[in-house]
Amino acid sequence: RHRSARRGVPVSELPLMLHGDAIEALIVGGGAVAARKARALLAAGALVRVVAPEIGEELRALAAPDARLELTRRAYAEGDVGSAQLVIAATSDRAVNRRVAADAHAAHRLVNVADEPSRGNCRTTATHRSGDLVIGISAGGVPRAAARIRDSLAARLGDRYGDAVATLATLRRRLIDDGQQDAWRRAAEQLLDERFCERVENGTFAGEAEQWR
Repeated sequence: RHRSARRGVPVSELPLMLHGDAIEALIVGGGAVAARKARALLAAGALVRVVAPEIGEELRALAAPDARLELTRRAYAEGDVGSAQLVIAATSDRAVNRRVAADAHAAHRLVNVADEPSRGNCRTTATHRSGDLVIGISAGGVPRAAARIRDSLAARLGDRYGDAVATLATLRRRLIDDGQQDAWRRAAEQLLDERFCERVENGTFAGEAEQWR
């Protein structure tokens, strides 16, 4: 927990899923951290601008096949925030990061500060994806801890839950599109009861879902 700069009261993180293809992001910085942030944003479908005096090989490799990633090799300047809804300060210079954060706050944008998370108003998560199943882990501004927890969960869950979610989404869409809302409610009550996770993990879920097709 930390204290709100506006109200002086303890606040917690608000988990929120954003549609990646609706996001334009600015990343200030050209190193490994910037590359990691850019890769995650591109995977979600975002448009990404990177501004940095030096652009690392990893970022250049990402940009080569992907026109959604724009690289600008120069120092950060006033006005670079532009139309970006999400701004990430990821340089190795704390003064520059603070300047980027101040500009983003003044423009009322989401801002993530890699080396001082408390100076931003949002954090990215360590993310596990399996189809439409997305699990994001935040660990109090300690990204390596979040990544370790993410990796542990990913190894345990595998693709079983992603497959189950895909099956449910297909079933829901088919029944509702056919005007069978009551059938979907009955299916959800049966398939998503307190034994849902047990059935996914012991391999019986797919067979039970098949009965509703």
